Amino acid sequence: MQIRLAEFIRATPQGEQAQAILRKCVHCGFCTATCPTYQLLGDELDGPRGRIYLMKQMLEGAPPTPSTQLHLDRCLTCLGCETTCPSGVQYGRLLEIGREIAAAKVTRPLPDRIWRRLLTELCTSAAFGPALRLGRILRPLLPRTLKDKIPAPQPAGAWPRRKHERRMLLLAGCVQPSLMPNVNFATARVLDALGIELIVPPEATCCGAIRHHTSDQRGALKEARRNIDAWWPHLEAGAEAIVLNASGCGAMVREYAHLLAEDVAYAAKARRVSDAVSDLAELLPPLLEPHYVRLGTSRPERVVFHPPCTLQHAQRIRGTVEALLRASGATVLPFRDAHLCCGSAGSYSLLQPRIAEALRQRKLEALMAVKPDVILSANVGCLSHLSSGARIRVQHWIEWLDARLTNSTLQM
Repeated sequence: MQIRLAEFIRATPQGEQAQAILRKCVHCGFCTATCPTYQLLGDELDGPRGRIYLMKQMLEGAPPTPSTQLHLDRCLTCLGCETTCPSGVQYGRLLEIGREIAAAKVTRPLPDRIWRRLLTELCTSAAFGPALRLGRILRPLLPRTLKDKIPAPQPAGAWPRRKHERRMLLLAGCVQPSLMPNVNFATARVLDALGIELIVPPEATCCGAIRHHTSDQRGALKEARRNIDAWWPHLEAGAEAIVLNASGCGAMVREYAHLLAEDVAYAAKARRVSDAVSDLAELLPPLLEPHYVRLGTSRPERVVFHPPCTLQHAQRIRGTVEALLRASGATVLPFRDAHLCCGSAGSYSLLQPRIAEALRQRKLEALMAVKPDVILSANVGCLSHLSSGARIRVQHWIEWLDARLTNSTLQM
């Protein structure tokens, strides 16, 4: 695709990157076949190819309109199109640039601005925990969209106290410690059983994804730098890896090297941090391999694993969780359209509830069609979104494994 950059972005890092990405696009349209919003809405401008044309027009100087912004907003950033694209178009990075341009040139309606700001600030601050507790009290009075996002409290169990020579870092997350604390506690217990101690620096909280995907690039970079500063002393002292149990956070932290590439003070540190990221799906299989025989003796269970888009498309980690679950004694059930987004997409389900609910319904129909005992996933957003509409248990796969290890009495 040929493009002539407008003066405002010519000879800038953003412009050069956008130009290189666009030149790879050959208009083939393969991406539309795996785009959830195109399949749901049937509008070319709500698919990757149509959005690429809109962004090309902006980059060439055409003023974006509220309609332009709406079509970009409707993108889930699931990156299924990148998995499908035969030309290697980095659509996600192009979308970051396009959304930032649109945000700078289109004034959103005041209610929209207030809602986005409230959502961003609440989810990324210490106020989220108290707000969640208040929301549970007021849940019967809340609109259904918000009510669905407030799960009942879940017991987290005990955090392991043993010390180990092997040490790794864990990102606590912004909403996860209050919304689903059991996920972090289960992660710590599993790694403790395998001889690894988890360190959770209190300064490292939100990965920056929420701000990043709502065009608050300044705020996202601030959070990235804060996390790097919190992790750096531990990496220097010998921590082996930064463990991520939320695939959305893993995808974001892997992007630190790219996002801070022009920051002289942080570029090298960001590269090391990104290289140190290890999703649980990467970390655990070799560690658990000696224990699969014992794990397989526990009661078999029919499970279905929903792979989040941030795991299968953004991080390109596919099949490893399913293989681990099978080796641990589960019957893993395949289901249709596993490559499609469930509609959560971080804050998307609150900003675009109609589309998100339609996609959730499709996903749950596919998951329930195979009659599982439990639905497993790997990201706090997907878990919250699916559980609000599911009729059976929905949990993180590390919780399932934690219970399995407990029942098998694995001791190191």
